[in-house]
Amino acid sequence: MPESAITSTAPLRLRLSRDDLIQGGCLIGFAAVLCAAIFLPLYAMLSKSLEDADGKFLGFANYAEYFNTPTLLSSAQHTITIGVLTTLIVVVLAFIYAYALTRSCIPFKGLFRGIAVVPILAPSLLPAISLVYLFGNQGMIKEALLGHEIYGPIGIVIALAFWIFPHTVLILTTALSSADSRLYEAAVALRTGRVRTFFTVTLPGAKYGVMSACFVAFTYAITDFGAPKVIGGWYNMLSVDIYKQVVGQWNFQMGAVVSVVLLFPVIISFVADRLVQRRQVAQISARSVPFEPKPNRRFDLIMLAYCLVIAIILVGILAVAAYASFIKFWPYNLSLTLDNYQFDLMDGGGWKAYRNSIVMAVWTAGIGTLIIFTGAYFIEKSQRYGKFRSILQFIAIVPLAVPGMVLGLAYIFFFNPITFTIPFTGVELPNPFSFLYATMGILVICTIVHYYTVPHLTALTALKQMDREFEAVSASLKVPFYKTFSR
Repeated sequence: MPESAITSTAPLRLRLSRDDLIQGGCLIGFAAVLCAAIFLPLYAMLSKSLEDADGKFLGFANYAEYFNTPTLLSSAQHTITIGVLTTLIVVVLAFIYAYALTRSCIPFKGLFRGIAVVPILAPSLLPAISLVYLFGNQGMIKEALLGHEIYGPIGIVIALAFWIFPHTVLILTTALSSADSRLYEAAVALRTGRVRTFFTVTLPGAKYGVMSACFVAFTYAITDFGAPKVIGGWYNMLSVDIYKQVVGQWNFQMGAVVSVVLLFPVIISFVADRLVQRRQVAQISARSVPFEPKPNRRFDLIMLAYCLVIAIILVGILAVAAYASFIKFWPYNLSLTLDNYQFDLMDGGGWKAYRNSIVMAVWTAGIGTLIIFTGAYFIEKSQRYGKFRSILQFIAIVPLAVPGMVLGLAYIFFFNPITFTIPFTGVELPNPFSFLYATMGILVICTIVHYYTVPHLTALTALKQMDREFEAVSASLKVPFYKTFSR
């Protein structure tokens, strides 16, 4: 064989196309934005855990002091117990609810979808307050607990389940809504039972969504502050410990130490997430036939009854809070009044603060949706940069493990100083982001980061159902990726 023929078989370097270069640049820009919005503020916050009150470096002395605190072990055990129990309850309830919406022919699906999402608009404080009115010492139906107290783990789990339920329903509905009807037709042709079809076709197809829902539920449960603070009683949790250290004692250093402890679950979640992703296969291909549920009177009635019960519970908790807002003085004066809505007489800005909240929500929804979905698309559909995409996926999960109060404090410590010091050098540089402090911009950025993970996982779950053949065919026809993305 000629020598030239032998040399021609040497490995060739793959040339990057223009689309690959653009996607790579977008991934780099996306990573830079996420790092600036997440890790730089967290570094400013976590550095406090290695300093004393005067800003002097102490090393791990604060960690040693905190781990020697007797209440730490009980708080950590309580936090893990609540996280596991809440995850099991809420994921099972949400899966059945999502299954009813996507795999049955019940009426009023739009109404049930809307009711399931409504709790997302309420803070975790609201269900906890409603439970106090229902089952507290002066509650309306406190006898329903059969002598048990609502203050403690029972109340925390119920309040968290209410608050986390819509987040998991969104993810699971997305996972269950996309299915190939041919798989179910094959199961019927092979005379496979409904139960076996569920465990061999339905559940494996929604596996990634179920795991994502578990990660979201567990991390939200262990990092939430509102529910355990309002209804937890003496049942200590790590998120409440942060509040006690930071707000109660102004001990930012110890608050940062507890924050580090709460960051550990995100690493476990990421590892499990990657293991599941490796076995996830696309459920929709170019030849797929959309699944359409067939009427089954018995099954549809059972699903309708279940959705009605869940919807009544959700609406009931919201209604109790709404009713209590009109009460003059619970439980001694139950007459109705509008005095509680005189925001102008309250501290905190009154109606101006309400207007600012609406403006912030509009900016957050618009900008956040664009950033999150675009980022999820590049992470899932970019053909190259595999390891870099894995790093970005890890970064996107990090905000889920950061409590809102911790993130807010991190933003204060990062955006407030006019200058910042480069670690281990002592060199001071001007802070290019200080102009955002005390503006609407910092509120929008902080809110997007705080709620980033759930919509990211929802978008990623939906994109995973789409076969990569769509991008491959577009590339073969020389259609730019941004046209495929927009279409």
